[in-house]
Amino acid sequence: MDCWVCTPAGDIWKRAAGGGAGHQFSHESEHDLAVMVSDFLENGSSGGDSWCSSDSDSGFSDLFHLADKISLFKRSVEQYESNLLAVVHSLLLSMRDRDLQFVKSGICSASCIRYSLVKLLRSSGYDAAVCGSKWQGHNKVPGGDHEYIDVVHYMNNGSSERLIIDIDFRSHFEIARAVESYDKILKSLPVVFIGSLTKLKQFLQVMAEAARFSLKQNSMPIPPWRSLAYLQAKWHSPYKRSTTLERKEISNSIAVGHKQCNGHLRRLQSSLQSETRQRAFGIP
Repeated sequence: MDCWVCTPAGDIWKRAAGGGAGHQFSHESEHDLAVMVSDFLENGSSGGDSWCSSDSDSGFSDLFHLADKISLFKRSVEQYESNLLAVVHSLLLSMRDRDLQFVKSGICSASCIRYSLVKLLRSSGYDAAVCGSKWQGHNKVPGGDHEYIDVVHYMNNGSSERLIIDIDFRSHFEIARAVESYDKILKSLPVVFIGSLTKLKQFLQVMAEAARFSLKQNSMPIPPWRSLAYLQAKWHSPYKRSTTLERKEISNSIAVGHKQCNGHLRRLQSSLQSETRQRAFGIP
């Protein structure tokens, strides 16, 4: 297998409303988003009386049904996906601050971790790369870009399949004023997503529906950057797979003092350890 890292436009929610991963995005995307957020806040949001966070009976039952779907998706794993998951978890947990390769100055939104993970995966024989995706805004969907990793899995019949690796998966679904049952679904998501685009789409559909139910409980509209179309754009848009060209930009200097990525790595490792303990005790 070969391993690469991929990049689409950044997660807009944190920049706009205080949640999410906080990836960087282009000037055009930022301008489009600013206009969209302003319009949404002025014309699309509801009054102050709706800012509560509670589950109604109907909403709770809907979210409970969606939680069951998440559990089913997590159990439906092909053997090669399970093997890759174990390898990725092991590599991430063994990674240290001094192992991070300095990719670029300033805020890099965990690019150092992705490139370092890809280097380790490629050393282990996987066809892995960093992928950068980018898309233009259309209709009510903001433009943007995103960065993730993919691994090409080669089948015995000569065909191949891309497996997506997203090391900050839960952040894509954080919403404001989430009801308690939505938070439980969010925390049940894998810390690191590994799977096919088909499986990823299943997760996206459920989480978009869960967000709709949670926001509906508080009489809040769905922000365009939390729509299914926007979520899918992150991984389904045209992308550039980084190989030799991108690797030339990576400095050999150790990322000492690159506090953002160092802190992100420690939080990621803590979350993975917690997830492993929960799985050991049979907690969904």
